[in-house]
Amino acid sequence: MGIAALKLKPELKMFHATMHVTRVEEWCVEAETAEEASELLAAGAGHRCHIGDCLNLEVERVED
Repeated sequence: MGIAALKLKPELKMFHATMHVTRVEEWCVEAETAEEASELLAAGAGHRCHIGDCLNLEVERVED
């Protein structure tokens, strides 16, 4: 019976997807004031401290 059950399992295929992911990340930057920190972060300075949580996930397309 075990061999018959194995033969009935469908063969799985690999699919690739293009996805849009929105998440909250914690970034750190050294500055003298909060305003300066905001400007530096907006300019791309600093580094990511924690990746954070996924807020939204949307599958754009799935390809064979």
